Amino acid sequence: MERFYVTTAIPYANSAPHIGFAMEVIQADALARYHRLIGDDVYFLTGTDEHGMKIFDTAKELGLTAQEHVDMVAKLNMDLKEQLGLSYDDFIRTTSDRHKIGAKALWMKLFEKGDIYKGKYDGFYCSGCEAYITEKDLVDGKCPIHEKPAIKFSEENYFFKLSKYSKEIERLIESDELLILPKSRKKEFLNVVKEGLTDVSFSRPKEALTWGIEVPNDPNQTMYVWCDALSNYITALDFENNGKLFEKYWPADVHIIGKDILRFHAGIWIGMLLSAGIEIPKAIYVHGFITSGGHKMSKSLHNVVSPVDIAEEYGNEALRYYLLREIPTTDDGDFTIDRFKDLYNSDLANNLGNLVNRVFSMTNRYLDGVVPRKPVENSAFYEKYSAMWEHYHEAIENFNLKKALEEVMLHVDDANKYIEDEKPWVVAKEDKEKLKDILYNLLEMLRHIGGALYPFIPKTSKKILTALGCKLFDGKFADTQLWGNLEEGTKLKKLEHLFPRIEDLKKN
Repeated sequence: MERFYVTTAIPYANSAPHIGFAMEVIQADALARYHRLIGDDVYFLTGTDEHGMKIFDTAKELGLTAQEHVDMVAKLNMDLKEQLGLSYDDFIRTTSDRHKIGAKALWMKLFEKGDIYKGKYDGFYCSGCEAYITEKDLVDGKCPIHEKPAIKFSEENYFFKLSKYSKEIERLIESDELLILPKSRKKEFLNVVKEGLTDVSFSRPKEALTWGIEVPNDPNQTMYVWCDALSNYITALDFENNGKLFEKYWPADVHIIGKDILRFHAGIWIGMLLSAGIEIPKAIYVHGFITSGGHKMSKSLHNVVSPVDIAEEYGNEALRYYLLREIPTTDDGDFTIDRFKDLYNSDLANNLGNLVNRVFSMTNRYLDGVVPRKPVENSAFYEKYSAMWEHYHEAIENFNLKKALEEVMLHVDDANKYIEDEKPWVVAKEDKEKLKDILYNLLEMLRHIGGALYPFIPKTSKKILTALGCKLFDGKFADTQLWGNLEEGTKLKKLEHLFPRIEDLKKN
């Protein structure tokens, strides 16, 4: 059995989770479910980044302590497990004792290696990003993300010798020992690395950064975000004690992150691991941003989309479907409620829901709800569904979840066309044996479609497979991908309703 460790970036715990993070954690969930499906031993981690002055200041404005504020926001993120149908195994909070102990242990490894030194920082800082910005990254003196003037200041900090590992990081990425997908992001970051990575500020004076982890060998300094937040991927596994989880699951198979933090993960994080003598992750998968109606989401534009509100009104399976099917997996995409409703009705209610209902209704009506004998000739279906699974696996392995889901939905369309072409309601009056062939083929199509949908819309997948009398996890997933495995004589179970049209949802 292979093991598979997948992580999300940990979102900053300053406000309620947004739809961009919902997409990231759903992508990670789809990968985790897929790897469980094929028999891997999976560990799926997410969490919250809970330190920094922005959090401290926001809490103060709200009349809360920083800890009270992050407790509240962390709960909102943990609630996503139920709200979005997630299957993560662990949730790491950077204010937890286990994380603080691990982050300090990592700091000391880097320090003892001689890769942390004290120096003076002279440069620019964006309070919105809570990050240092080089002058060449500024646009008209402003942070390109927050479009606010960067603050210039000088202070004594600890620095990490990232420059020491620049050439090795370049080699690891060029050789794909550290695989970055999509390839466009790999190329983009290599252009940065080839210029040479520079040392990074690793702490701030305690009076400037009061809310954070104390530097273990200097009580007057507070750890800056890199050694704190980035270390969560190993502190959750008890790396400092070489714990069982660390021994079993590290290195990570995949970090899933947004495009805006690639340089931190492919540069600083990898440098830290090289310094500490810890294996690097195998891959970094990078997704884009979600806009709303073509515009960046902003409270002032009143176009911020709450993933929780959408899931509550239309069901989390519909939201999962939209984010995995409509948004390009590795590029920017758009969310509008009108497009969401259109896709829900066309793909989920009409195509998928209607297909499943029709096949079950006809089997109940004409065959008393019993799976008929397998047709003698099935080579065309065998080849067609073998190709589906081949394309499906290839797409997921290349971090193209959208393409994999589209492949499945093409077979939903094909099954609907098969019904229209074969007209089983007509055949029922003329040829009962041919009718059995048609209905067996349709039920078997549903078995394949239902299994392939599991990583994306798991509740729907289970409803279909349960009604067919199939078990999803039987330890023989390779066999379940073969055509003709639906057993003759199986009695169909009651089918739970899948996706009522949105106008019908409103009536209820």
